[in-house]
Amino acid sequence: MRPFMISLWYDTEAEQAAKFYTSIFKDGKILSTNYFGKEGFEFHQKPAGSVLSVEFIANGQTFIAVNGGPHFKFNEAISFMVTCETQKEIDEYWDKLTAGGGKGVQCGWLKDKFGMSWQVTPTIMEKIQKAPDSPGKSRAMTEMFNQVKFDIEKLRKAFEG
Repeated sequence: MRPFMISLWYDTEAEQAAKFYTSIFKDGKILSTNYFGKEGFEFHQKPAGSVLSVEFIANGQTFIAVNGGPHFKFNEAISFMVTCETQKEIDEYWDKLTAGGGKGVQCGWLKDKFGMSWQVTPTIMEKIQKAPDSPGKSRAMTEMFNQVKFDIEKLRKAFEG
């Protein structure tokens, strides 16, 4: 069985999104670009020769970005999680993913300029969330809810007391 391919629906920004995501992740690359023909114009209303879809890889995952029109928008029900070891990694991914009009939300969540939700999360969060109930876990979870972009040192200090 082939692995899943994630399909992302855009109005007209599929190519820009693919270039944006492949520039952020070290292994990012565009695999192929497909174009609308004359066929089906009465349905899609896209000019022949304009971008239909772009297949790309980002962080080892294959995606296909499709210019399907304005019918659907991204929402927080789906997000991509980037797990980071260091504060430097968090800062770099945060800055890149919010570039050009993205914005932070809460608890490590952000929306990029295309409206896609991301979670930029430190590995310590797994340790905190899996820990038995304790004052340290409670402090760390309270600290988490008070952060937009995660600060690893503050989370660690809250957890360890």
